[in-house]
Amino acid sequence: MKKNDVVRLEITALTSDGSGIGRYDGMAVFVPNTAVGDVIECKLLKLKSSYAYGKIEKIISASSDRVEVDCPVYSRCGGCCFRHISYKAELSAKEGFVRDSFQRIGGFGLEPEQILGCKDIYNYRNKAQFPVAKGENGSIYGFFSPRSHNVIGIQGCLIQPEIFSEIAEYIVKYIDFSGIQPYDEEFGSGLLRHIYLRIGAYTKEIMVTLVVTAKTHSFDSLVAGLTASFPQIKTVVFNINPERTNVILGKSEVVLFGSGRITDHMCGLEVDISSHSFYQVNTFAAENVYALAREYAGLSGSETLLDLYCGIGTVGLFMRDRVAKLIGVEVIPEAVLDARHNAERNGVKNAEFICGDAGKVSQELSRSDTKLDVIIVDPPRKGCDKATLDAMLSMSPKKIVYISCNHATAARDSKYLCENGYNLIKYRPCDMFPRTGHVETVVLLSKGEIDSKKVRVEFSLEDMDMSGFQKGATYEQIKTYVLEHTGLKVSSLYISQVKQKYGIIERENYNKPKSENSRQPQCPPEKEKAIREAFKYFGMI
Repeated sequence: MKKNDVVRLEITALTSDGSGIGRYDGMAVFVPNTAVGDVIECKLLKLKSSYAYGKIEKIISASSDRVEVDCPVYSRCGGCCFRHISYKAELSAKEGFVRDSFQRIGGFGLEPEQILGCKDIYNYRNKAQFPVAKGENGSIYGFFSPRSHNVIGIQGCLIQPEIFSEIAEYIVKYIDFSGIQPYDEEFGSGLLRHIYLRIGAYTKEIMVTLVVTAKTHSFDSLVAGLTASFPQIKTVVFNINPERTNVILGKSEVVLFGSGRITDHMCGLEVDISSHSFYQVNTFAAENVYALAREYAGLSGSETLLDLYCGIGTVGLFMRDRVAKLIGVEVIPEAVLDARHNAERNGVKNAEFICGDAGKVSQELSRSDTKLDVIIVDPPRKGCDKATLDAMLSMSPKKIVYISCNHATAARDSKYLCENGYNLIKYRPCDMFPRTGHVETVVLLSKGEIDSKKVRVEFSLEDMDMSGFQKGATYEQIKTYVLEHTGLKVSSLYISQVKQKYGIIERENYNKPKSENSRQPQCPPEKEKAIREAFKYFGMI
């Protein structure tokens, strides 16, 4: 093979950047914007010793996974990479990525649990960081193209809320009208670097952060115009970053309007968010991930829980009512202050938040008399360092729940923990970032439990009194479970109707109409399904 040859390929696998993989003469060829099952003519662009890169010249036979691309800048923007295949195919690919990491890197034979997908794959992000640059006809905002810092101008990104584009458009028109220059990365000149937006998924409150090189312009008229045009904007902040760096936010901030924070709800908590706060970008998907982590933790209410890399405290605080004590650790001071404030505003008395490096604090805790029963760890993409892992091992908790945005480092760290006394019980991929190559993973590791040996016990339910199991949960517990796991609110009437349907005995006349002719609303199918799942969880059916 040589450069510019055109070869016939069948695509048999995908990479996390959306490229398909085919093989020609024993060599792997990576081709962007292809799908498993595509048969193509591929032009070879770059050849290495054991692999090559190419591009589609012609699709001979299209995969059934292919869908029509719905974004005009999809092939140039570095955000989404799976808009050319169905969401079902994307989930299958992501589950495969996680499986491959745990088998190849971790050396585990255990299959993952079925991937947890997202209900909404459009407009789901609660945060956008738009770089600003000079375009042909004025300033533009958008995203960097793949493997470069060339800004691709966008209008109406499909994974961002529509109002983000409206606000960003307003800002770039303002700076052009006012003669303010966007940042030029090559020369380090210009004023406005990024437009950084956050929105509360439940409250719809918006924060606008203008990342600038210096505070040489007041922006008073911009703030007045923005807040008048978009009443959802509750605060506007100057973030000053004069450094020639890839880091977006600088250390200094000035609040121009509002409190410098917005409020949102997550997992039943009311939380404050600042520009520096780590807050998952897909709120509703994050709630599902945290619910899964809580399920894996299997808390009884008597445990001490350590939450490493806790951010603003949402994961640990979500489990507040199922532990005796919560200890959160986070290195970013602003996030720790947010976590403490969030605990206070939600009336949480059993939580303590420590500002410090996860490894160092973990080592200190391991040398103290503090007994930790469960550790939840949600590290950055690079995973945990050895000091943190060793400290976790020395603390010897019964369970470790590892939440990861990088399945490769999760597999690596799980392998290390399992080589030193733990067992991989289960793991599940969770999609929080539809149409992109990112996938979250939740892992359960347990001390001393061996999943390879099972004991078979035979018994009969025929003569057993099941009434105690049938009373396994109160109406309020069922309502809470359904709300936390599905977001649906169900009434006592609906629960009663489903109980009757499944033969769970109710008290005489419970929730019956007062009049024989009264008509009761009937439980909708989706709520019946959710109630049924709650019954299963509480052992009632």
